[in-house]
Amino acid sequence: MTATWEPTTPGVLRLPSGRLIRGRGLRHPLPQGPQPAFALYLLGRRPPPVTWENRWLRWPDFWLPSDRPAAADALREAWVRAGAERVEVACSGGHGRTGTALACLAVLDGVPSHQAVAYVREHYAPRAVETPWQRRFVSRFP
Repeated sequence: MTATWEPTTPGVLRLPSGRLIRGRGLRHPLPQGPQPAFALYLLGRRPPPVTWENRWLRWPDFWLPSDRPAAADALREAWVRAGAERVEVACSGGHGRTGTALACLAVLDGVPSHQAVAYVREHYAPRAVETPWQRRFVSRFP
């Protein structure tokens, strides 16, 4: 079992249950500190290889996941694993797709779906969840 992130690690969202999940943009350098044990990458094409376990969801920039059932399954896996492991969720910039996924994780953690975007904007990044259809995706998740 791998330890979780420190609550003060940059880019880490603390969910109401206490689970910690790091969000980030892959176009930025890898942050210093511990590496994730598991990562969920939300990109239009396959991400570059990493040394930790990861899962890729085809998710074009500014849009929604190409396979919504697979996205729901991957988000559930990330949420479960965040209970005991360092989990990272990332897209290219770290705001739209990452924020949308983090808001869905907040829903899984008990945040009402109509409050999840505001929760992530307050506790992760003010620019999280960039488009109206991403907000609608969260409001209808799971």
